[in-house]
Amino acid sequence: MSSVIITGDWGVENSVEKSTVYENVQDRYSQGAQQRQEALCCPVDYDQSLLAALPQEVIDKDYGCGDPSRYVREGDHVLDLGSGGGKICYMAAQLVGATGHVTGVDMTEDMLALARKYKPEMATALGGDRVTFLKGYIQDLAINIESTEEYLAAQPVKNAADLQTLLARQAEQRRSEPLIAGNSVTLVISNCVLNLVAEADRKQMISEIFRVLAPGGRVAISDIVADEPVPKALKDDPELWSGCISGAFQEKDFLDAFVDAGFVSVAYDKWDSAPWQVVDGIEFRSVTLIATKPNNEEDYDGGHAVLYKGPYAQIEDDLGVAYPRGERIAVSKRSYDALILDSDANDFIGFEPAEPVNNGPFTLPAGVYRPVSVTKGGNQRTGAALEGSTNKGCC
Repeated sequence: MSSVIITGDWGVENSVEKSTVYENVQDRYSQGAQQRQEALCCPVDYDQSLLAALPQEVIDKDYGCGDPSRYVREGDHVLDLGSGGGKICYMAAQLVGATGHVTGVDMTEDMLALARKYKPEMATALGGDRVTFLKGYIQDLAINIESTEEYLAAQPVKNAADLQTLLARQAEQRRSEPLIAGNSVTLVISNCVLNLVAEADRKQMISEIFRVLAPGGRVAISDIVADEPVPKALKDDPELWSGCISGAFQEKDFLDAFVDAGFVSVAYDKWDSAPWQVVDGIEFRSVTLIATKPNNEEDYDGGHAVLYKGPYAQIEDDLGVAYPRGERIAVSKRSYDALILDSDANDFIGFEPAEPVNNGPFTLPAGVYRPVSVTKGGNQRTGAALEGSTNKGCC
């Protein structure tokens, strides 16, 4: 069993609970690295062309409930939380191209060993070493666990003074040499791992995701959610917790946690209609949550507009701005990017002026109509998946 290293603000009342959660999870997934655990598997339709390049052992010993690799774009710097044996990392590495990179973070030594075992083989297959695997806790992405373990081997904690020295060392590492630097990745992905984190650490975990993402960076998290709050009796079952069941977020709470952390365009992009499992009448199903970290560039009026395509009479964003169906609504450059360029949703058509303009700060009233003449002849875009281009005709 891997040791559990104290990080973050651990109170006496929850330290034992956290240790138990993480030790049980490490034990379960260490076993999964040695022999396939069917109980941890949720059926997923992965891209077979990406799997073809992967070692069979990595495929066989992967445990997930979705495919966040489909959100990867060329040039992305991807962070995979709870990367396990490396399957999603090696799939993503085929998509980021020569200018991108993929970093996997996991706390389980046996899973890291499995992922690292095939790094030379995959680097040859990919034409370059595009993947890095690091040992860390996804709720504290600033702490390098391997470095801390080396320190503890030389200077074990024997008393309160030693503990304070360790905590001071970790605080300095967070400040000057974090495991994952702030604003350093463009896409954070995860496959059925966030539910394994102790509830007391979840606010910090999502804050860490926000910290490491560059402005405009995206999130694609595949995980299990519950249709009702999970009762304490189920949460106290270590087998159900490590099996991605009793630690599941309630379906609304999962979305709210990312909204509360400051993300925008938070949505479920994938939702399995059939539950993966039903325990005590509670349905547990696979979903994929997407979100965006707001872009902090100076906001301005660039003459942009968006049109909500329907089917509803109107929808409203997190700022309370209403978008009536079929109307070209004026938006700032930042809002345009969030609705059209930075989102994988497909609810809007975006309109851009034929030539870039900067009309200064965006001061128009929320929900005001943008005249067609402002964007006539410019690009029209539909969601982030399509490259915008001027309409040249129908044939």
